[in-house]
Amino acid sequence: MNYQVVIPAAGQGKRMNAGKNKQFIELRSIPVIIHTLRVFEQDPMCKGIILVINMDEQPTFDELIRTYNVQKVVSFVQGGSERQYSVYNGLQAVKNTDIVLVHDGARPFLKQEHVHKLVNVAAEKGAAVLAVPVKDTIKRASRDLYVEETVERSSLWAIQTPQAFHVSILQEAHEMAQKEGFLGTDEASLVERIPKQVYIVKGDYLNIKLTTPDDLVFAEAILQNWTS
Repeated sequence: MNYQVVIPAAGQGKRMNAGKNKQFIELRSIPVIIHTLRVFEQDPMCKGIILVINMDEQPTFDELIRTYNVQKVVSFVQGGSERQYSVYNGLQAVKNTDIVLVHDGARPFLKQEHVHKLVNVAAEKGAAVLAVPVKDTIKRASRDLYVEETVERSSLWAIQTPQAFHVSILQEAHEMAQKEGFLGTDEASLVERIPKQVYIVKGDYLNIKLTTPDDLVFAEAILQNWTS
């Protein structure tokens, strides 16, 4: 089953305090976004990558893609003011496929085997997300930061990307959210409102999103023994 992937990479990642787009931060002398793109570049099931960017940064992305010989980027699309709007813009550039993935540009430690499992479930069920079981004890707190309850965690999952959908389902979900002024935390939250069931595919705890400087420490440690 073939797919295309939309990768939002327009955010400046203020929590990273890098003074630049975090996609350009280097891990082992290679930019984060290249680590991410290589996962899909090397996957024969991937038939196209749509990069959603700040178009002012396109020359930098162009140079990186040439330097690292990335062949599968088929479109650059202008990002929106929110991630949800960026993904919607990217979705309009998806063509000639029934399955679309959405993946964070700053989540470079993705394994191809998990992509394939995800795509297969999405093809069968319509919507699927990578996730891992929550390991920590979770407590609900008041605004005054006293504990209101301890949440039973056996049914709790930490959601990751990629998230995979039939193109028509994700398109419908975005259009409904746009019409109703709903801003979700991920693509699955939009699809759930159609309503459409979203299925979980168990992923990997190493599939971290690089958000703060601390995450770069973990990233370097992961790279010590990384095989995708």
